[in-house]
Amino acid sequence: MPTSQDIKIAVDAVVFGYTSKEGLSLLLIRRNIKPFKNTWALPGGLVGNEESLEDAIQRELREETGININYLEQLYSFGRPGRDPRNRVVSIAYYGLVKPDAFELQADTDAGDVAWFNIKKIPKLGFDHAEIIQRAHERLKNKLLYEPIGFELLDEKFPFSELEKLYMAVLDRPIDRRNFKKKVSKYGFLDETTERQQLEGAGRPGYLYRFNEEKYFTLKKEGVNFEI
Repeated sequence: MPTSQDIKIAVDAVVFGYTSKEGLSLLLIRRNIKPFKNTWALPGGLVGNEESLEDAIQRELREETGININYLEQLYSFGRPGRDPRNRVVSIAYYGLVKPDAFELQADTDAGDVAWFNIKKIPKLGFDHAEIIQRAHERLKNKLLYEPIGFELLDEKFPFSELEKLYMAVLDRPIDRRNFKKKVSKYGFLDETTERQQLEGAGRPGYLYRFNEEKYFTLKKEGVNFEI
């Protein structure tokens, strides 16, 4: 029996942001069209006939948020019937982690507004975007445990405590600080500098560190498992 098919393909972007002050946040748009008009949602939209998935997600981000991200990783496909009340739509979701202050937000096309939200204060969302975000957050947390992503979110030179704060913010739980430092240090992709952090008030300032990207990629090429 022939299969009836009338399916549209879309892309959605789960863009996580991190700063030392605000912690982990999420980039959302306020929709200015139906369905879910005036509701917050993930940036995204339909893929054009002549577009690749990667080109489509980058275009949607530029149009709806004003940002351009060099790397987004494909997350999962979401295709439950009824997830979009207009049509049968399968969405290919992507996720990434960026530094919010590196971008100037600007809403356009289907977006009436765009803003960062703390991950613990996400508003009510349209479509199945809450489910997409939950899956993306779990993927990000799992990846952080076996690959040292996120160093680009820190300053070129940073105290080790800032790296700890990054991990705790993404993982959303405390970490064993002594064990964490021991595990990270054993890989050798952190270089201790002779500079110390600037502290206000009492306390001995710790040394600053720098991420050794060359060392990291050498280890990765050798197949080292970065279990943290």
